[in-house]
Amino acid sequence: MVRLAALPIFFLLAGANLAHAAEPNTEHHALWSLHGRTNTIYLLGSVHFLRPSDELPAVVKDAYADAEKIIMELDMDDLDPLEAQQSAMSLGLLPADRDLQSEVGIDAYNKASAQAKALGLEPSVLNRFRPWLAAMTLVQLQLLKQGLDPSSGVEQRLVAWARADGKEITGFETLQEQLGLLANLPAKEQREFLLYSVEDAEHASEEVETLISAWRVGDTRRLERVLTDGFDKYPDLYRPLTTDRNKRWLGEVEKLLDDRDDYLIVVGTLHLIGKGSLVELLEKGGHKVTQH
Repeated sequence: MVRLAALPIFFLLAGANLAHAAEPNTEHHALWSLHGRTNTIYLLGSVHFLRPSDELPAVVKDAYADAEKIIMELDMDDLDPLEAQQSAMSLGLLPADRDLQSEVGIDAYNKASAQAKALGLEPSVLNRFRPWLAAMTLVQLQLLKQGLDPSSGVEQRLVAWARADGKEITGFETLQEQLGLLANLPAKEQREFLLYSVEDAEHASEEVETLISAWRVGDTRRLERVLTDGFDKYPDLYRPLTTDRNKRWLGEVEKLLDDRDDYLIVVGTLHLIGKGSLVELLEKGGHKVTQH
């Protein structure tokens, strides 16, 4: 549960099905930049799970080297695993007189139970979980089954580099705020989140190569098509987890343009592509954003 609670949650929706692939010869990546009067801000679309053998593109390493400070969804450098686990349990467990089936209905519960069994998890383990935590548990198990590891993801690699180099890392959100996004979803949206996670897992093997290749070449159209496909069914889930957060982050990014330090901002890839993305909001605000 420690790793589960420490995850930047939206990657469980935005890019969960990524696996190893060779980096193609390309001029584009999931990396953008914009310039202030005295500095540069890089925007990196993250892959929160990778295999240990995966290499980050050279342009990511160059952007990291150029930046004096790093900003992530969470301050991953100072995240306390014990605190993360306690927060997840505090927000994610149901009262003793309620269970998952009563929260989501028999149909959704049966689908979640079938997925749990397929992943080697006894369904009864999920009974006390609120729907959002049950969803996160199933998605993480699916990722681990595919050989993907959060400790090998983009953020964790950057954290290791930053610690070695003495670079400051901060976060847009606290762990409580991020977990609270799901914990505070209405019952209908929590049920949708569980269903989305189960449905996404069912198609995971089909999407692996598509997603990883699109991410490595910065193919925004293909990424948008694959990553937003399921959200057409669940617009009320997409808005609070994606576009609303992008709007909150916009002002924080614009403030950095008056700074003298260069920044590398690392967020889930879906926050940087498509309608309502952080890139689109910046462009609408009159900023020139360049993809690398």
